[in-house]
Amino acid sequence: MKKIILTGGGTAGHVTPNLALLPALKAEGFEVHYIGSKNGLECDLVKAAGIPYHAISAGKLRRYVNLKNITDIFRVIKGLGDAIGVIRRIKPDIIFSKGGFVTVPVLVAARILRVPSITHESDITPGLANRLSQPFVNKICVSFPETLTHLPERKSVLTGTPIRQELLAGNKQKGLKLCNWPTTSDKPVIMITGGSQGAAAINACVREALPMLTPKFKIIHLCGKGNLSGINSPDYAEFEYVQEGLADLFALADVVISRAGANTLFELLALKMPNLLIPLTKEASRGDQILNAESFALQGFSRILPESNMTPERLLNDLELLYNEREIFIANMNALKQADGITQIMDVLRNNLP
Repeated sequence: MKKIILTGGGTAGHVTPNLALLPALKAEGFEVHYIGSKNGLECDLVKAAGIPYHAISAGKLRRYVNLKNITDIFRVIKGLGDAIGVIRRIKPDIIFSKGGFVTVPVLVAARILRVPSITHESDITPGLANRLSQPFVNKICVSFPETLTHLPERKSVLTGTPIRQELLAGNKQKGLKLCNWPTTSDKPVIMITGGSQGAAAINACVREALPMLTPKFKIIHLCGKGNLSGINSPDYAEFEYVQEGLADLFALADVVISRAGANTLFELLALKMPNLLIPLTKEASRGDQILNAESFALQGFSRILPESNMTPERLLNDLELLYNEREIFIANMNALKQADGITQIMDVLRNNLP
C-alpha cells in the first residue's frame, strides 16, 4: 500500500484543504498519516477525521523582531529531528504540505531522507513558510494564475484549491434547526465569518450594527473560539466555530461576509455564494488577503469593504448592495470554468511518486 504524509497547521486554512483530499487519497489506496504541531488547531481537526496524527516541535516564523525568534530556532531544530524520526518510522512514498510554520522542518526532513514532497500555496503571493520550503520540494501547486510569476517555473503548477465536497451538499432545513429558527425563514440570511480564529474588528462592527441589520436580515455569525457575546435575538445565531453542520449553514445563507483567505474564497466560488470581503489589513498581515480579494473583485465574484472604512452604516449599505446584485455575482461565478483542485493535485502526486 502506498503511504502519504500530509502536513500543515496553525489555522484551519492550512488544514481543511488537506482534509478535502482524504476521500481521493483513500480511493487511490493511500495509507494517510499527518504531521502537525503539539498544540495547534490541526490536532483536533485531524484526529476527528480519524487520521493517525504525529506531533512535532514547532517554532513560529515571525516577520518582525521578537526575542521568541531566538528560542523558536531551537524548536525548529528539534522539530527537524522529530520529523526525521516520524518519516523514518512511517516510510512514506510522498509528502504533501499545505503550509504553516510546522511544515518547514517536515519538508527539510523529506529532502534529507530523499522522500518526494509537494507543497500547495493558496494565496496570490507565497507565505513565509512556503518561501523557505521552496528549495526542498519537488513541486509547488498554486490556486491563482498570478502566483506563478512569484515562483520557479519548473516547479510550479496551477491546480486550484481542493474543496471539501461535503460543503456542496448542505441541507437548508438542517441549517435552520442548527440556528434554532422556524422551518422557513421570513428574511434573507447573512452568514458572517472571520475564519477559524474569528476577527475582532468584524465581530465588534457586526454586533454594533445588529439593530440596523436584524429588521432586514437574519444573521449567522461564526465569531471564533472564545468570542461569543451572549446576545439573545430571534434573528441572530452565533457560533464559535462549526465543523459538523457548516455545509447546512452555507445552504441556508443568501450571501456571506468574510475575510479573504484563499481557501475560503475558493469555497465561496464553488458554492456560487455572493460575498462581501473584509480582508486583513497590511498592518495585521503581509497583505495577501487584500490581493486575494482584489483578484476576486476584478472577476466579478466579490465586493470589497476595506476594514479601515468599516462602520456599522457602511457595513449595512454594502451588504444591501451585495444582496440586491447577488444574481449578477452568481452569474459571473457560473460562467467560470473552475479547475477541480482535488483532481489536479492528485495528478501532481501521481506524477511525483517514486
